[in-house]
Amino acid sequence: MKNIKTVGVVGAGTMGSALAQKFAQEGFKVILADREMKFVEKGLNGIKVMLNEGLEKKVFTQEQVTIALSNLTGTENLANLKVCDIIIEAIFEDINAKRELFKTLSEVVPTDTILATNTSSFSVTEIAASVKNPERFLGLHYFYHAAKNRLVEIIPGTKTSNETLKAAHQFAILSGKDPIYTKDAYGFAVNRFFVPWLNESVKLLKENIGSIEAIDTACMKAFGIGMGPFALMNATGVPIALHAERTLEFFGPSYKVGVLLEEQVAKKENWNIGDMAAISIDADLEKKIAERMLGCVFFVCSQLLEEKVCSAIDLNKGAKIGLKWRKGPIDLMKQFGEAEVLRLVQNYCAIYNEKIPKVNSADWKMEYVLLEKEGDRAIITMNRPEDLNSLNEEVMALLDEKFTDASNDAAIKTIFITGTGKAFVAGADIKFFVKHMKNKTLDKIVDFTKYGQGVLEKIDKSSKKVVMIMNGMALGGGLELALCGDVILSVGKATMAFPETGIGIYPGLGGTQRTIPRVGKGLAKYLILTGKMLAAKEAEEIGLIDKVISIDDLFAILNGDKVVPTIPKKELGGKWKAISELYSNNNFKQIMSGDYSNGHIEQEEVAKIGKTMSFKAPIAMKIAEDLINENKGPQSELDKLTTIFSTNDAMLGLTSIGKRVEFKGE
Repeated sequence: MKNIKTVGVVGAGTMGSALAQKFAQEGFKVILADREMKFVEKGLNGIKVMLNEGLEKKVFTQEQVTIALSNLTGTENLANLKVCDIIIEAIFEDINAKRELFKTLSEVVPTDTILATNTSSFSVTEIAASVKNPERFLGLHYFYHAAKNRLVEIIPGTKTSNETLKAAHQFAILSGKDPIYTKDAYGFAVNRFFVPWLNESVKLLKENIGSIEAIDTACMKAFGIGMGPFALMNATGVPIALHAERTLEFFGPSYKVGVLLEEQVAKKENWNIGDMAAISIDADLEKKIAERMLGCVFFVCSQLLEEKVCSAIDLNKGAKIGLKWRKGPIDLMKQFGEAEVLRLVQNYCAIYNEKIPKVNSADWKMEYVLLEKEGDRAIITMNRPEDLNSLNEEVMALLDEKFTDASNDAAIKTIFITGTGKAFVAGADIKFFVKHMKNKTLDKIVDFTKYGQGVLEKIDKSSKKVVMIMNGMALGGGLELALCGDVILSVGKATMAFPETGIGIYPGLGGTQRTIPRVGKGLAKYLILTGKMLAAKEAEEIGLIDKVISIDDLFAILNGDKVVPTIPKKELGGKWKAISELYSNNNFKQIMSGDYSNGHIEQEEVAKIGKTMSFKAPIAMKIAEDLINENKGPQSELDKLTTIFSTNDAMLGLTSIGKRVEFKGE
C-alpha cells in the first residue's frame, strides 16, 4: 500500500487552498498548483490569512502555524508534482477541463501516483477514462469549508484498485477527515439528497405554499438545523445549487431544477431573506412544509439505500458531519417509523409521478461497531465519529456482539479495539442519563450500567490478548473501556480523563477499580477527583497507558505490518510520586481544607489541586473516594448509582455540560 507523505493539490481557489491548508496542518508536505503563479500566490496568501486568524483566536499555536506554512510550496508547472504520492484535483466543475488535466498529469507523474478528483457532480469512472493506469484513480469529494469540515466521500471508479482505496482511506484519517464510502453515482451520497432538498424549497416558494422565511423556519425545526435551505444557498452560493441540481435531473421528474432557482441565478442575486425573528408560522402551514421537505429527503434516501449507493450509517454520517444536521436522515426515519416514512414518500412521489422506492426499516440498521478479521487478528472499530463514538444502549450491544464473535472464533488470537474520528470513545451518551432522570426511571440507568459492566468484564477477562489502540480522546466510559485491555497503546495527540465528578456523578463502568492496578490508589483518586485531563505522554509516564505510538505505527500494527511493542516496566517518580503520596495519605476534604500531611509536594501546588476539586460535586467525590479505598471490584460501583443519579448535583451537572456550575452537595 502506498505510504502518502507528499500531497499535490491542483487548483488554488477556495476549495483547493482549503485542502492544501488542512493537509499542511496535519503534517503533510503540500504543493499547491495552478495554471499561473498569480493564482497560486493568491491561494497561499489566503492560507496565511486563515492561519493567522486562527492564531489570533487561539485555535492554533505559533508553532503550529509556522510548521503548516513550512509544509507549503506552490508551482505553476505540473511536472513539479512528480514527487507527490497523491494529487487531488480541485479545479472548476468542467468535465472536459478535468479530463484534460488528468491526461496531462498521467504523462508527467509516476504511474503509481494516486490521482483523485474532488468533483461534486461528475462520474468518477467517466473522468478516469483520461487517466493512464486508472486503477490508481478515485474520487475524494470534500465539503465546504474543507479546512474545517471533516467529511470526505471516497468514491471508487469501476477500475479503482483495493490498494488505492485502502491508501486513500488511511490518508483521509491521517489528514483529519472522517471518510464515508459511496458508489460512483451522480451526486454520490450527500449531495444526492441535500441538493434536491434545497431545490424543493424553491418549488414550495414558487407554489406560494410559504414565504422564504416560513420555509426556512419550518425546515430548521423539522430537521433540527441552524440554517434553512435559502440561508444555506446564500452562504454557499446560489449558482452552486443550480449546477449541482442540473447533474441530478437524470434521476427523474422530482429532480428537475426549480424555475425560481434558474431565475435567481440569472439575476446574480442572493435570496432576499427578511427578519427571521419576526416570522410567525401557524401549525398547519409548518406541518405542510415539513412533510413535503421530509418526504423529499426520505424519498431520495430510500432510493440511495435501494440502489446500494452507500450504507445507512454512511448516509447518516454524511448529514451529521458534512452538513452539521443534528439528526441524520436515518435518525429521522427511525424517529418517524416505517409506516409514516412510507406515507410521506408516497405523498411526495404522487406530486411528481415518481416510482415509489422500497421503504424497509431493516435497511436502516447502522453498524456503529465494526468487526474485521484477518488471519489470527480481529479489529473492532468504534464507528460513530459524528457523536465521538459515545456509548449508548445500541452501541454497547453492538460492542458486545462484535467482541463475542471475535472471542468465540478459535482462529483469533489477538483482538484490537480502536475508534474512528477524533475520539476513541468520549464516554457515555449524556442524553440517555438526563432522559431517565427526568422521567424518574433510574432503573434504566442501573440496567444499562450493569449490562455495560458485563460487557467490559467480558473484555477484561477474555482469554484472547486484547490490545486497545486509542486513536484520540478517551473520556469516562471510553477510558474505562480502554482499561480492560491487556495492552493500551495511544497516539500522541490523544487525551484522556475521568470527567464524571465535574458533572455530578462518578465512574460507573469500572473506572474507580481498574485504574488502581495500573497507577495505584493515590493516583486513581487524583485522576477521578480532579478530572485531570492527561496528555498521552503523561498517561504513559504514570502507567495508565503502556506506550505512546505514532499514527503511522497505529496503522502498521492494525494492518499486521508491525507487532505490538514490548512494554517495559515503569517506575513512578517526580511529581507523580508526590501526588500519589498526597492522595494516599489524605482524603479529599483534608487536601481542600489545607489540613493535610505531606512533605513531598509544594504547598502552592496542593492549593491548586484543592481549588480544582472545589468545582467538583461533593457527593460524587465522596462516593468515588470510598469506592477506591474499599477496592471491591467494578460491581461495587452499582450500589450507589440510584443515590447519585437522584441528586440535584447530578441533574445540574449533566444538563450543564461545558458550563461552570456551583454544586451544592445535595
